[in-house]
Amino acid sequence: MSDIEIRDDRASGRLEALQGDEVTGRIEYFVLESPARALVPVHTVVEPAHEGKGIAGSLARELYGIAAREGAVVAPLCPYVVKWAERHPDEAPTADPGLLEAAMDWLREHPERF
Repeated sequence: MSDIEIRDDRASGRLEALQGDEVTGRIEYFVLESPARALVPVHTVVEPAHEGKGIAGSLARELYGIAAREGAVVAPLCPYVVKWAERHPDEAPTADPGLLEAAMDWLREHPERF
């Protein structure tokens, strides 16, 4: 995967995996500010031609890395990221249940976003 670049397009709410100019996968997320700052992944998508190459896992790992560097947490709503975090507890701290509920509330209040 050395030819894969991961780019955070914060304005669009996408963490993208690129191979050359082609987006091969992405995590769609939003930033929650209250009750605590959190990155909230909602969907993970890998283009069919690129499945099975570890792209989704690399995106999840980078999302947790970004959160750590920013002093935020990850409150995963995306089923893939939830499972990835369960398999990598050393890299993916568990989010507070209250924070997850706040993320769900935000998502319900902004149905047009995803």
